Amino acid sequence: MLWSLIKVLVFVGLVAAVAVGAGLLLETDGGIQVQAAGMEITLSPILSVIGLMLLVLAVWLFLKVFWLIIATLKFINGDETAISRYFDRNRERRGFDALSDGMMALAAGEGKVALAKAAKAERYLDRPELTNLVTAQAAEMTGDRKMAAEVYKRLLKDDRTRFVGVHGLLKQKLSDGDTDTALKLAEKAFALKPKHVGTQDTLLKLQANEKDWSGARGTLGAKLKHGSLPRDVHRRRDAVLALSEARSLRTDGKLGEAQQLAIEANRLSPELIPAATMAAHAHVEQGKPRYAARVLKAAWDTQSHPELAAAFAAIEPEETSEARIKRFKALTRSKANDPETRMVMAELYISTEDFPAARRAMGDLAGSDPSMRALTIMAMIERGEGAEDSMVRSWLTRAIAAPRDPAWICDVCGEVHATWDPTCDNCGAFDTLTWKRPPNSEVDAGPGAKMLPLLAAKATAPAEVTSDEPAALPEPEVVEAEIIEADK
Repeated sequence: MLWSLIKVLVFVGLVAAVAVGAGLLLETDGGIQVQAAGMEITLSPILSVIGLMLLVLAVWLFLKVFWLIIATLKFINGDETAISRYFDRNRERRGFDALSDGMMALAAGEGKVALAKAAKAERYLDRPELTNLVTAQAAEMTGDRKMAAEVYKRLLKDDRTRFVGVHGLLKQKLSDGDTDTALKLAEKAFALKPKHVGTQDTLLKLQANEKDWSGARGTLGAKLKHGSLPRDVHRRRDAVLALSEARSLRTDGKLGEAQQLAIEANRLSPELIPAATMAAHAHVEQGKPRYAARVLKAAWDTQSHPELAAAFAAIEPEETSEARIKRFKALTRSKANDPETRMVMAELYISTEDFPAARRAMGDLAGSDPSMRALTIMAMIERGEGAEDSMVRSWLTRAIAAPRDPAWICDVCGEVHATWDPTCDNCGAFDTLTWKRPPNSEVDAGPGAKMLPLLAAKATAPAEVTSDEPAALPEPEVVEAEIIEADK
């Protein structure tokens, strides 16, 4: 800025000096005499000014011609000159025009045209960091994956384009289903650009699919650090990963570490049902049943769930049926009219053969919110109270066509899962399983069926209860077999 101002001031000063000098010459009497080679020339003031201007012009032209000759000699010698810069600018313009045409061809889906334009741009520009990417994408568009891979590998040699090369090879390996190599490439890409959201998501998904829960938690922490993940979502997904790691550790026999991670997962996301049940189990193993009951009560207040009821029952496995009913009333008090609460309490009363109390616990649920499980419970109440077989079959027949009970369903692909898992078995999506009712289709009866005391053996004559122990609960296959038999 200052240098430009100085140059302007100098130019103005020179113009002013020339104007003053011309004015003085015009006011001078007699003009100017010039003697050269025995000749004497007298110039008038006007001619003197014109002569001076012609002299300045001649000197300027001489300097221009002189520097042109010097530039030509340098050009011939191979040095950079104005002439070489002219030709370079011309080549650069043609190269960028070809590169632009190649990008437009890519956008239009013309892979072969894009390849030709990229090759032309490379000849003119000699800028592989620009042209190689267009070449690789055009090669993939034309189906030449080998050529695309070679170009991506060339991009690895330049620090400026290394990430692009790794990312391109990563996409190819993912397309080929080579998850092992893809995981290594994703880790390399993440190391080069830890803020890249797409790389973070890809790495997290691959780590989850490979059950690298510890590494996935590190990637999730990076997403939070770089602002690509809200804090509440991070806590939820970190809880899912901690729970998954706890399950793996428990499988490996590392109970102490598994217990701590399960409790941490529950602390991060108290509403996560599997985390609550596993944390409760960990507290029971540590001799803290009150902590277990507190964890399950908090989760139940958020969402009633049969797995929570099963875990709550497991806190005191040796208690009598009456004591269990009393303890469950404390659990279910906050949601006394919830369908899950009604069915759980009815199942508990059925296990003590208190069928009138079971009917009162069900209330009008069979009419207001009928489901396979609710109608099957009503069938067992009717059987326990000595109703005719036709009445029992009527309830079971309705149960077959009734809406299915809630199950773990993937929010992305709609796949129904018998048990919760951090990733969907069908589409591989992470943390997408939600407890909700599936569409009317043949699905597993779900965890609730495991608590259903169908008492199929008591169809003809009730057996006498000779112990205070709760009746054993049949497996889901017994439930389905009983329904099928009733339908016949």
